[in-house]
Amino acid sequence: MKRILGTRTEINDPNDEITIKVENLSKSFKLPTDRSSSLKGSIFSTIRGDRGFKKQKVLKNISFEVKRGEFLGIVGRNGSGKSTLLKILAGIYYPEKGKVTINGNLIPFIELGVGFNPDLTGRENVYLNGALLGFSNQEVDNMYDEIVKFAELENFMDQKLKNFSSGMQVRLAFSIAIKAKGDILVLDEVLAVGDEAFQNKCNQFFSKIKKDKTKTVVLVTHSMENVRKYCNHAILIRDGIIKIDGSPEDVANSYSLENSERYTHNINREDQSDIIDNLGIKLLSHKQINQNDLVTIEVSYNVTDDIDTYVGLTFWDINRGQSLINSNSKQKACKGKGKKKIIFKIKPSEINDSNIRINASVRTKDGEILSYYPDEKSPTIVFRRNDYQDMNHKTTDSILFQRGECDVVEE
Repeated sequence: MKRILGTRTEINDPNDEITIKVENLSKSFKLPTDRSSSLKGSIFSTIRGDRGFKKQKVLKNISFEVKRGEFLGIVGRNGSGKSTLLKILAGIYYPEKGKVTINGNLIPFIELGVGFNPDLTGRENVYLNGALLGFSNQEVDNMYDEIVKFAELENFMDQKLKNFSSGMQVRLAFSIAIKAKGDILVLDEVLAVGDEAFQNKCNQFFSKIKKDKTKTVVLVTHSMENVRKYCNHAILIRDGIIKIDGSPEDVANSYSLENSERYTHNINREDQSDIIDNLGIKLLSHKQINQNDLVTIEVSYNVTDDIDTYVGLTFWDINRGQSLINSNSKQKACKGKGKKKIIFKIKPSEINDSNIRINASVRTKDGEILSYYPDEKSPTIVFRRNDYQDMNHKTTDSILFQRGECDVVEE
């Protein structure tokens, strides 16, 4: 008798407040260790005893619940198990161990092209995709016009899908997903694709659906801004394990901190050279600034050997988990031994609200890192946008900086 280790169950109980329940879920994949592409190679691999598989554990005994009306954000680095989890929720994969209960009609938007046939027309693909989602022709008839209007593809639906641009395919697939009127919407990095107009339309949709307490959304994203903006519940996954299940703010902060720690050159304290000592950073400007202010940073250190050095400076966005500027003093490298002091003057040219940590490293003329300033001691700056007189002023998700000036003082 075959033993069933994992199950995925779909129910429809509108009185139950839990729409997704994951219990002790595990999933592994077998990766082939024999890469032979010929019969001869396979035979020799078998004789040598290296033909077979190794097991990769992707999800490790995770459990969580999603309530009706919640907007859940799932974050984690690439390879942490996020997409595998979504595919289990969508029924593409089945769990190796554990149990998943889906209460309602779940609509997935996981990978572009899934459920599409490039040799069929756009119109035919709408009906094909609708059938795969469990809708009848009559039900697709009722929502067809809405799907096409949202995707803005009225003039292209009788063309074959292979003639669509990738952006057009994204718009059509996303429109089918959101117009299918499901109870649960599962999305994987939908805001990372498409043009600016499409992303704005996604943002408008998310703002609207967030207010609908009958809809549940599960969104995988690397944007901590979107986690804070839309989600009321978030999960951080690391190496197949849920590390945090809680508020969007806590999860976003932890994810950004995790990224910044990995970003800091992957250098351990003991790996740093003893050629550099007394490395320090001083913020000479205000801790809260706007686009009209000048950011002035002083970096000082002592060189104990006769080598040339320069300073690399990074402005790290704590909330978004990304570098916004990388500047350096390489053009004015410091010569030989002694105490060094570099003053950076940088003026931001366009700002959104952001919390910035200033990181500094001392490098050789070839770029080798000799020392870096620890994150926990690095100064931080808060950027706040001005009151705009022109309300149509366009902002971006990143801060753009002029390179600025760099003064070197050698003592």
